[in-house]
Amino acid sequence: MRFLKWSLLVILIIAVEAATWLWNPHGKNPDQNELASAAERYNVEIIRDDWGVPHIFGTTDADTAFGVAFAHAEDDYQTIQEVVAATRGHLASYRGAGAAPTDYLIALLDVWGTIDARYANDVPGEVKALAEAYAAGLNLYAAQNPDSTWPGLAPFTDEDVIAGFIFKTPLFYGLDETLLDLFGDERSAQVALDPHGKREAWHVSPKSATGRGSNAFAVAPARSGDGTTRLLINSHQPMTGPVAWWEAHLVSEEGLDITGGLFPGTPVILHGFNRDLGWANTVNKPDLVDVYRLTINPENDRQYRLDGTWRDFEVETARIRVRLWGPFAFSARREVLRSVHGPIIAAEHGTYALRYAGMGEIRQLEQYYRLNKARDHREFMEAMAMNALPSINYVYADRSGTVGFVHNGQYPARDEAWDWSGDLPGDRSDLIWEGYRPFSAMPTLINPASGFIYNANNTPFSSTDGPDNLRADAFPRSMGLEVEETNRSLRIMELTGEGQPIDRSRLLAIKFDTAFAEGSVADTVVAAVLAEDWSGDGRLEAAARHLAAWDRTMDADNRHAALGGLTVLRAVTEPLTGIEAPPPAEAFRDAVDYLHTHHGRIDPPWGELNRLVRGELSLPLDGGPDTLRAIYPAEMRDDGELHAVAGDTWIALVEWDADGSIVSDVVHQFGAATLDESSPHYSDQAPLFAARQWRRALLERADIEAAASRTYRPTDFGPD
Repeated sequence: MRFLKWSLLVILIIAVEAATWLWNPHGKNPDQNELASAAERYNVEIIRDDWGVPHIFGTTDADTAFGVAFAHAEDDYQTIQEVVAATRGHLASYRGAGAAPTDYLIALLDVWGTIDARYANDVPGEVKALAEAYAAGLNLYAAQNPDSTWPGLAPFTDEDVIAGFIFKTPLFYGLDETLLDLFGDERSAQVALDPHGKREAWHVSPKSATGRGSNAFAVAPARSGDGTTRLLINSHQPMTGPVAWWEAHLVSEEGLDITGGLFPGTPVILHGFNRDLGWANTVNKPDLVDVYRLTINPENDRQYRLDGTWRDFEVETARIRVRLWGPFAFSARREVLRSVHGPIIAAEHGTYALRYAGMGEIRQLEQYYRLNKARDHREFMEAMAMNALPSINYVYADRSGTVGFVHNGQYPARDEAWDWSGDLPGDRSDLIWEGYRPFSAMPTLINPASGFIYNANNTPFSSTDGPDNLRADAFPRSMGLEVEETNRSLRIMELTGEGQPIDRSRLLAIKFDTAFAEGSVADTVVAAVLAEDWSGDGRLEAAARHLAAWDRTMDADNRHAALGGLTVLRAVTEPLTGIEAPPPAEAFRDAVDYLHTHHGRIDPPWGELNRLVRGELSLPLDGGPDTLRAIYPAEMRDDGELHAVAGDTWIALVEWDADGSIVSDVVHQFGAATLDESSPHYSDQAPLFAARQWRRALLERADIEAAASRTYRPTDFGPD
């Protein structure tokens, strides 16, 4: 008995110590009055129109940013909090182990080190004012909604806003893919040969490239047939989450008057239009990351060789709190190493250093702000020349009829003698580039002869259907410019090029086209299936005849598209998912089995499978992956449906007539109320989106007031 008592006592002591070690309450948020105290500095009015879209009127630009934060929090507060927690490197303390890699990435990329080093001196006062106002808007919402605010997350700060841009922008060109590759179990990447013959190459899992989508079109007056300039904004994003579009109209007495899309956590429009000009963004993926293979000192793994000597790594410790259950969390510690090249990834197959576009950059919000304020092509290009955004294409149009394309990027100033497409030797300081090529060296095409500009995530060397496309031989190989086409760009080439006018109806026919082009991945897969001999299986032989009759379009009522679309789906999305597609014959068998199992036939209308689902609403959709009407499903579901999760989302068609007057039609795939299922605006635009229809963007104050469903000032509501 005495032994049992002592054993129980020891167990109790251990349990208490373990609980103390694991106990990690986030703490309380500040007093509600304290959170709301800064709000009195801002003067803003929000008018929600009959679609729930916020029109935000401030005296100053900062007032408007304050209103943006408050209005966006009304519609998507949980996602904004998720973004802030992730940006701080604290997401795992709320979301558990699955979020720990994100927290480590924040430390690895030195997001907060950049803030500490540059925020005070390198962020202009007016940009800080925007970030401070945005944080104040979130804090006011937190004060009014304490039960919805994550414990310990408030107060939100101006540094949170800037840090969000530092973290997100390099991910758009695929930095995350490089990191995942380096952290993988295997790696096969050739190390560049010294151009002077001093080095040998060696091989160290194949990279899984991740494609991303978007379409953008600009038509000059001479090509439109009616003297109208047109811009079609058609980014392909996830339909929900931290990079899903939210629409707003921003107005201030200091000159803001712009409509467009924002992500959670951003105070200004990321792409959209004002009265005078607009721009559409598409993702580009030039080679903006360099991986250096390091040689580690066998006697000291905290040193690497550089120029014949051993150098010490910079060593920090990232503390990552991982939520277990309730208020309990495990505190993990992970070393973060850096060399003079950049952050270090140590894996079983080697130790690598990264150098990448956007490293240490802090001016992203400033450039977006300058773009929001631009009023003509000169001011737009001056804002672009800041070159603070590491990637992203810009397709431009304005009321004067100017159209253009900028293959934007922070292109490293690399030594032209070397091949930068593979890994680099990490023991030579002369290969550690400093700075970027000037903006004047960027692939840019303004007012092409044909009057038509497009981009569909394809090579910059096909951006117009006329004779003056950019030439690959005009740019150095070290820029790593893409040479690939997508199905969408191939299809644009099929639909244009003969010089005929591209009026409104023809432009929309191009945008909503659902076909796979000749020579596309889908076309190649179908050809391989039809080349097989299926005569030994009556069911597959009949299915092959049905597939042969497919016209390669993905219209909702097409009875061949279900078989064709399912057959090519995994091959088309392989670059996006990184999941290797099965051979064409196997994919065809799987498609036949899936259709028979879930639909009892191989010829259901495509719209019976392809669905836009929002709450209780389920609508048939046309389009598919990598078609111009871009619709991407998460999976082939067990109920026989494919639910759209990405692709076409917020779309805008902007038109300036011959007199420079503007009208714009827009549509969101769901509606303004991102998370509130009880709101009438949770899914009110979904029927328009599914039917390729539009709503008119309201720009004039009188029209906005006439359509107002709610008018209010955030400060009208005190803390609970």
